[in-house]
Amino acid sequence: MINAFPLQKSVVRVQAESEDYELKQMRDMAAARKRWEALIRDGKVKVLTPREAGYAVQLSNKPLLDVRPSNEHNKAWVRAATWIPIFDVDNGLDVGTIPRKITNFVMGGWWSGMPTLSYDSQFLAKVEEKFPKDTELIVACQKGLRSLAACELLYNAGYENLFWVQGGLEAAEEEDLVVEGPVPLKFAGIGGVSEFLGWTDQQRAAAAKEGWGYRLVFSARLIGVILAADALFIGAQQVGRYLQEIRTH
Repeated sequence: MINAFPLQKSVVRVQAESEDYELKQMRDMAAARKRWEALIRDGKVKVLTPREAGYAVQLSNKPLLDVRPSNEHNKAWVRAATWIPIFDVDNGLDVGTIPRKITNFVMGGWWSGMPTLSYDSQFLAKVEEKFPKDTELIVACQKGLRSLAACELLYNAGYENLFWVQGGLEAAEEEDLVVEGPVPLKFAGIGGVSEFLGWTDQQRAAAAKEGWGYRLVFSARLIGVILAADALFIGAQQVGRYLQEIRTH
């Protein structure tokens, strides 16, 4: 008889390690948010709306630093912005990366389409190559969190004229910024199954404006997914019956 106790023990240990990792991430994020709030509260990082950032870029020629990863930047970008990602897509397949990719996929990556990201240790060096430390620098990402992390790093490195785009580029309206790319800026941060089915907040807002024609596209996709799943289920049942018949004969 196979002893299942070692296997159960291993599963419990992996689960405990996963929970410890998630708890550490939550604590780290809570601590980071407090530091970021202090930077803004103390006036060390100034706050701009996307529209104000657009005015500053277009009328005052202030530089805009886009710190988004490549999967978001390649979909839509602000004209004349400088792109230096603080985190970027991790394309590695080494022993340390594969478990992170599996965890990211299982924990929601399949739904959101967000790939595994890794910190670019050369981020500060790349920024320093482009901008002197007395530059009035506007920092933006898709939703506003990664740009706050970038602002903290830049401030600690000696940049004291920093402006953070509140809500990120996703909060910008079409007229706020001059945008290029294959999709609207609001859609640059979505992906995965949720994008395919049209179940993101951005797509629902677009559907409310566009009307039934926009909704029918995603309704057709949902019906297609249901039919495909049903066909796979029926196919699996038939294969099971066929294998059972082979065994009985």
